[in-house]
Amino acid sequence: MKKTLFVTFLFLIIGSAGTFAEASTDPTFPCSLVLEPINKQDYNAKGVALLYKVKLTPSFPRTSLSIHALHLPDPTTLGNYDTYEGFAFIKNEISWRFKLYPTPEVDGPTWAGRFDDITSTMNDAVIQVRSSDSKTEKLGPPILSNRVNKCK
Repeated sequence: MKKTLFVTFLFLIIGSAGTFAEASTDPTFPCSLVLEPINKQDYNAKGVALLYKVKLTPSFPRTSLSIHALHLPDPTTLGNYDTYEGFAFIKNEISWRFKLYPTPEVDGPTWAGRFDDITSTMNDAVIQVRSSDSKTEKLGPPILSNRVNKCK
């Protein structure tokens, strides 16, 4: 009788563990996401976002978001902007922004940066590359964008 109860208890625990794992709405980490141009005239502009869990302090793990973007138009051609930023948001809830740094290359820079302190679930997040004015910290319109739910 005790063995039967024990085996039944084990099956219940194992069966419910699968249910709990499926209940998570975060994308499977790590995952990557291609960032596509908003303006079809910028057909050469592309980027990629990488999302994964990091544990950099004794506290709980956080989500790291990094962006690598290529062939972006010069930010000055988009208005009063001089740089690019990574921008992620969950509508009506929270947003994150971080600087993208250019690398010196012949045909224009590759822009890259990361942010390691995301504690929110990312299931409904949108990831973007946006022009920015470094002096006023004003963000411009998105250049590249995609939704985290398309993460692979």
